[in-house]
Amino acid sequence: MSSITFPHANNFGISSIHSNIGDEDGPYNPSFDTTHGIQMNPLSQHPPRTPRTSTAHSNGYDLSVPSPRHATASIDGEEEEERTHDHPAKTRIRNEEVWREIVKKSDGRDKAFKLIQYSMKLYLLCHATLRAKQSNLGPLEKSILRRFSSTVSSLSMTRRCLLLFNWLGPLTTILARQSVPYSSESTSNNAVKQKTRPFIHALIHTPPPVLLDLVSAIADDFYTCSRIGLVGRRVGDKAAKFADWCWLFSTIVNLVENAAERGLMKDLENQVEGRLYTESMTLGAATKSNPSANKSDETELGRLKKQDYWLVVTRNKLLLDLVFVSFDCFGVKRGKATVQTLTGLAAAYLSTRKLFAKEGSALAKTKF
Repeated sequence: MSSITFPHANNFGISSIHSNIGDEDGPYNPSFDTTHGIQMNPLSQHPPRTPRTSTAHSNGYDLSVPSPRHATASIDGEEEEERTHDHPAKTRIRNEEVWREIVKKSDGRDKAFKLIQYSMKLYLLCHATLRAKQSNLGPLEKSILRRFSSTVSSLSMTRRCLLLFNWLGPLTTILARQSVPYSSESTSNNAVKQKTRPFIHALIHTPPPVLLDLVSAIADDFYTCSRIGLVGRRVGDKAAKFADWCWLFSTIVNLVENAAERGLMKDLENQVEGRLYTESMTLGAATKSNPSANKSDETELGRLKKQDYWLVVTRNKLLLDLVFVSFDCFGVKRGKATVQTLTGLAAAYLSTRKLFAKEGSALAKTKF
C-alpha cells in the first residue's frame, strides 16, 4: 500500500519535534516502514504526543540544556513520576510486609519483643502508681498483674537469647583488617599476595567502637549463660556489670561520632543550598525555562535532609540509652524503675522506627 505524502509537512515542525525527542521516545520516526502502516496527518486536531518540553517550546522559552545527560535524566524522571501517579497501588507497600521482613532476623525480633516488654512494664508501673493506696485487688487484677510480670521476665530472657553470639560481627570486622593486600614484585601472572598481620596487631589497631562492641557482646553472653545455668551467678553478675560499663562508653563514643557526622551533613547542606541560591540569582529566566538544570541539586538536598533526620533520631536514641545505662553503672536507686521504663520504651520505639524505615526501603528496591 502506498503512503500518503503531504507537501507542506515541514511547515508544521515535524522534523523539529523529532530532533527534540529522539529515536526511542518520538512517536514519529522517518526510519519507520511506511509501506505497511498509516502515517499521522499533521493537520489533525490530535497531533502525536510529545514530552513536556514541547510545551515550553510552544510558549517561546529556550529549551537549551547544559548537556544531553540532564535532558535524559529530566525525561526519565518525569516518566517515572507519571508512572507513580498513574499506578499508585503498585508502589504501595503494606505494613504487614515490612513487619514480615523485620521478624525474619533476630535483631528485628529483639526490637519487637522490646516494644512489647516495655509496654507491659509501663502498664505495671502505672498500675502500681495509681493503685498504691488500694490494698484490696480483685482476683482478675491479681491474675493480670501476675501474668504481665511473668511475661516481662520471660521476654527479657528471650531477648538475651536472641542476641547470643553477637560478638561475631565485630570479630569479623577485626579479622578483615588482619589481612592487608599489597602488590608484590613483577610475577608471571601479576598476582596480588596477602600479608597477614598478627591478631594482636589487628586488635590493637581496631577502632574503639568495634572493640567495645566485641567485649560488650562477650560479657552479655556470659551473663546470659549465667541466667540459663551454664555459668555461676557470681561470674554472671560481674559480666553484667562489665557489659554495662562497655555499653556506657560505646554510647558516648557513638554520640561523638554522631555529632561529627551531623556537622559534616550540615556543611554539605549549606553548600548545596548556596549553589541553588547562586543558580537562582545568576541564571534567572534560564532557570525558569529549564527546571531540570537544578533538579539534581534539589534531589541531593532532599537526600541530605533525610539523612540528617535519621541522624537526629539516632542521637535521641543514644541519649536515651545513656540515661538508661547510667542508673545501672552508677547505682542510682531513686526513680530507677520509672526512668528506665520510660527511656527503654522510647528507645525501643525509635530503634524500631528506624529499622522499619530501613526494611521498607530495602523491600521497595527489591519489589520495584
